[in-house]
Amino acid sequence: MNKHVVLLPGDGIGKEVMESARLVLEAVAERNGHHFTFEEKLIGGAAIDEMGDPLPRETVEAAEKADAVLLGAVGGPSWDHLPGSGRPEQGLLGIRKQLGLFANLRPVKGFRQLLHASPLKKEVVEGSDLLIVRELTGGLYFGEPQERSEDGEGVVDTLSYSRKEIERIVEQGFESARKRRKQLTSVDKANVLESSRMWREIVEEKRADYPDVKVDHMLVDAAAMKLVTDPTYFDVVVTENMFGDILSDEASVLTGSLGLLPSASLREDGTGLYEPVHGSAPDIAGEDKANPLAMILSAAMMLKHSFHMEKEAEHVEKAVQEVLDAGYHTADLSVVNGTELGCTDLTRKVIEQITSEDTTVNIMRCYA
Repeated sequence: MNKHVVLLPGDGIGKEVMESARLVLEAVAERNGHHFTFEEKLIGGAAIDEMGDPLPRETVEAAEKADAVLLGAVGGPSWDHLPGSGRPEQGLLGIRKQLGLFANLRPVKGFRQLLHASPLKKEVVEGSDLLIVRELTGGLYFGEPQERSEDGEGVVDTLSYSRKEIERIVEQGFESARKRRKQLTSVDKANVLESSRMWREIVEEKRADYPDVKVDHMLVDAAAMKLVTDPTYFDVVVTENMFGDILSDEASVLTGSLGLLPSASLREDGTGLYEPVHGSAPDIAGEDKANPLAMILSAAMMLKHSFHMEKEAEHVEKAVQEVLDAGYHTADLSVVNGTELGCTDLTRKVIEQITSEDTTVNIMRCYA
């Protein structure tokens, strides 16, 4: 299978972890008889420095023609003095808008080797493996009007959704649940908001199309509480933009590290932008200290959701798990009795697992 991927390394450690993802994808292609072509473009601070724009037109044009887009990270103190409209983060917001990415998927999984680093007790977080499906282009962040009164004494933000916008993200939630443990939790604020009452009605309508998926409704405040008291309860959570923004950030601390959290932003035809949750970490950029695993897992999400390469995606995820099981980690990960490696060497360990026909032999070699 031939696929064209646009790479947007961005700033800070983005360049290093993107190289890791590219090398892993080349290993996947070689093992499975695929052919991936890569095209690198500028975004964020790097684009500002070279072209005076956080999102150059040629970057957008390349992304629009790609089968998928991988993004590293944007931002850093070098550009903090710039006005809001010219900051690196506008490149990320802009590319999402230009590509029409309406669904954000953020998986959160508790890795056994890092449970001790979670702020929650081990017995609470152990076994947690959930997916938050967040609507990305509507709601309070985009509603109009969004303004202050002329006298400066009042302000208005508008929470607006169309039926179609709700239907498509709810369907994405159901489809995601169907591929996992078939449990969908719809999060809203139906006791207060009219938009949430419409949301709940649509979920009830759609559940008839997914009789194999168990559905429950939960108010957002209750969901926030349950995430930290019983995270293993959740399989797939589907919710609107602002609630999803808050809950996904809350859930991200469960694992004990941002360095293992990938994400995907999808549009209706399956084309997506894939990026790690972590930032650009400019303080360690260029020092081979970056953790590449979230970027590698983001590439695995690309294989699964945009390319429908389920087996290949699972192989990458398994390789990451096996490397962690063998005790290998970067400096940001607190692995008990582990071996600390740099970005390059940790990436090499993942690739060894992907290219090995006998992963058991390879893991024993790691322990030797």
